[in-house]
Amino acid sequence: MANSNPKLFNSKTLKFSVLLLFAVLSSLAPSPALSKSRRPITDTEIRQKKNECYADIESGLWGWQCKSSMIAKENCVLRCLSPPCYELVYESDPLEEGEKDFIRSQEYKYCMHRLSLGESLDGVKGSFDY
Repeated sequence: MANSNPKLFNSKTLKFSVLLLFAVLSSLAPSPALSKSRRPITDTEIRQKKNECYADIESGLWGWQCKSSMIAKENCVLRCLSPPCYELVYESDPLEEGEKDFIRSQEYKYCMHRLSLGESLDGVKGSFDY
């Protein structure tokens, strides 16, 4: 006859359950990138992340299309650096060969600044139109 008082949780099951609960709760916690840091991203941090994006693109992580031309690479770097800012500022009209767009460049940087502070991106697009 089977034991009439089975142990509900043995030591291994309990450890696994605690780890699983921790993993689930951790995945539900807001990402540090999305939470308010109250400190704006610095030019040094942007430059460092941009260099990491260039390295990822050169290694092929972003696919061949990102290496097909200098301007394709630059659009991919901008997308890598900040997907929400790329979507807001460049996605509908990506950079083209030879284009220097000072206004959108400023909007993009302002977007990254606001994002780093956890602020809304409302009003970023068009904020530098003269």
